Amino acid sequence: MYITPEKSPRIVFMGTPELASHVLQAIVNNGFQIVAAVTAPDRPAGRGRKIRQSPVKELADGLNIPVLQPENLKSPEFISRLKSLKPDIQVVVAFRMLPESVWAIPPKGTFNLHASLLPDYRGAAPINWTIINGEKESGVTTFLLDHQIDTGKILFQKKIPLQTYETAGSLHEKVKTAGAELVVHTINALNAGTVKPMHQEELVSGHDQLHKAPKIHKEDCRINWDKSSREVVNHIHGLSPVPGAFCEVKVKQDVSALIKIYHARPMEVTHDHEPGKLLTDNKSYIRFTTGDGMVEILELQLPGKKRMSTKELLRGMQFE
Repeated sequence: MYITPEKSPRIVFMGTPELASHVLQAIVNNGFQIVAAVTAPDRPAGRGRKIRQSPVKELADGLNIPVLQPENLKSPEFISRLKSLKPDIQVVVAFRMLPESVWAIPPKGTFNLHASLLPDYRGAAPINWTIINGEKESGVTTFLLDHQIDTGKILFQKKIPLQTYETAGSLHEKVKTAGAELVVHTINALNAGTVKPMHQEELVSGHDQLHKAPKIHKEDCRINWDKSSREVVNHIHGLSPVPGAFCEVKVKQDVSALIKIYHARPMEVTHDHEPGKLLTDNKSYIRFTTGDGMVEILELQLPGKKRMSTKELLRGMQFE
């Protein structure tokens, strides 16, 4: 639905990463009026520590959208600037937690896009934990912001079916598409006053167990070979491509290295080895034993090397 300029609500968009920039582009493509984009301050990044702009800032600059980059979201100067923009709606995608003095500004509300079917998978990393836990279905949710993270009234949801060997990366791409569509739909509904927000407690009874989706830390990425082959593969895929699941292997006598694994498949086989044993013919396969079978490694990365398939890797090196 294309909104004519005279009917378009005044929108302030808040977000930082590539997912957010994709949603921002969809909003613009649908004819909405973006009066400002709020994003993270420019930061040094990479080995050269060069100053890098966020994807949202790069897009907003290209679209001639004013950009705000506050260090402190509670600063009187920032809040005064926001109020002067007179937004009708604020849209938040992958941004920081907002204080009430910010999210309470627009009369038609401030809403967030979350990459799960709330109230399930509240937290910073819903895409990763959805795959790690072996779910068959995911989705996206738009909800109004309130005082607690990811607990506000739900506006709309859209389900996303998952493939057998989905990865965090492939689900992220699906979330980009579904999320952009849902955000545009939500803006239309809020602008027209046709949405009836729903308390998340009304949906809690439909879940046997609510999962958490906390931030991923380094130790969350270490592979536990004692688990079942399917659980290990889910763990690997849930962290692929970033931050990447890893394990330590012996590459030659008295030399070990941390390798990252990006794609794998479970194998139903019996063996007499302890979990975590590396098995290879040094030609075509690398396998690790698990608590109930083995895991075939399809793509991996050695320190200082690029990602490559198992066969590519074995053409250039041999394991002990």
